Amino acid sequence: MYSLTVNDHVMIAHSLPDEFFGPAQGMHGATLTVEATFSRAELDEHAVVLDIGQAMDMLDDALSPLRYANLDEHPDFKGKLSTTEATAHYIGQRLADSLSDQPDVGITVTLTENPRAKVAYTVPGRP
Repeated sequence: MYSLTVNDHVMIAHSLPDEFFGPAQGMHGATLTVEATFSRAELDEHAVVLDIGQAMDMLDDALSPLRYANLDEHPDFKGKLSTTEATAHYIGQRLADSLSDQPDVGITVTLTENPRAKVAYTVPGRP
């Protein structure tokens, strides 16, 4: 199995209006470090998992609608809690859409919320 990981970060604002989230119930900002890992069992005809530039562009495109956004007002999070897990899912699905012509490429998105906490989401149905 081969993998390629590219990274970036995104600054968001949101609230998590449920007692479960304690002080995070109120509006707050977060800077999330984002890693997108692409994997495949065998390298392609160019002996790569994906072109690194393509992978970075896809991640940038996936993050673009989130940059400096208030997720409480973002249409894709309407009626949903914008947890780190939900945000990882959103990014993973956008990356999967970008790679719809390459179903043999696995996708895992890892978000670091702080130095002690990470969340990962692996897009289902991909190797």
